[in-house]
Amino acid sequence: MATKQTAKGGQALTEISNAMVALHREHFGRGPGAAKTILDGDVVVCVLTDVYTQVEKTLIEAGQVEHVRETRALHQTAIEEQYKRRVEEITGRRVNAFLSVVHVDPDVSVETFLLDP
Repeated sequence: MATKQTAKGGQALTEISNAMVALHREHFGRGPGAAKTILDGDVVVCVLTDVYTQVEKTLIEAGQVEHVRETRALHQTAIEEQYKRRVEEITGRRVNAFLSVVHVDPDVSVETFLLDP
């Protein structure tokens, strides 16, 4: 069965990147600096750079890295279905799992989606 990825080539990857940027902007008040998405088999990975808000940057500078990570993790769990739904709409495949992780230096977030084979 052909997925939108194989039918549309890189367009699906661009659509996923754009969707992740839009969701980030909607929920954090600003979009990331850049986004890049790769799809390999049943795995979609979107790397977002320059993701932190000014408040988060202030907390990080004050040594509150774990607080920022915990808050981000709680937030991602709360809106997980929105992220999964967008990837499902674009790829035409069910998302079995969504994993999100942030890193401080460099300032990146990685959104990983495991698709139904």
